[in-house]
Amino acid sequence: MTQQDPQEFPTKLDESKLKERLDPLSYDVLRNAATERPFTGEYNDSDQVGSYRCKACGYELFRSETKFHSGCGWPSFYAPVADDAVVLLEDASLAPRIRTEVRCANCGSHLGHVFEGEGYKVPTDQRWCINSVALVLEHK
Repeated sequence: MTQQDPQEFPTKLDESKLKERLDPLSYDVLRNAATERPFTGEYNDSDQVGSYRCKACGYELFRSETKFHSGCGWPSFYAPVADDAVVLLEDASLAPRIRTEVRCANCGSHLGHVFEGEGYKVPTDQRWCINSVALVLEHK
């Protein structure tokens, strides 16, 4: 996972077309780093098998094999599909608490946050807390 300037992503999206294509909440989350309400997202409790892709650009981000039930109210994964699938940025919006923001490495869309050391029994000791409205599940 790399730190990257938010302006330097491989895929440039046409914001007006994206705004037309997405529902208002998805657009707000993906492009303005908003957060959907907990326990409301389509994929929060989903056990469906497949790949989770960025709703803005279709880039593969996570797989169902790494999804787990954390009870936090958002879909949780213990790892992205590859280290270079996501970009991590420092998020000081809740200062003094500093969080790590997760963005799509292809288009720069906001996905959620990653947390470490919370004691979940997963291989990485990480919880990738991702907004359902930022994802599309491609079924296997």
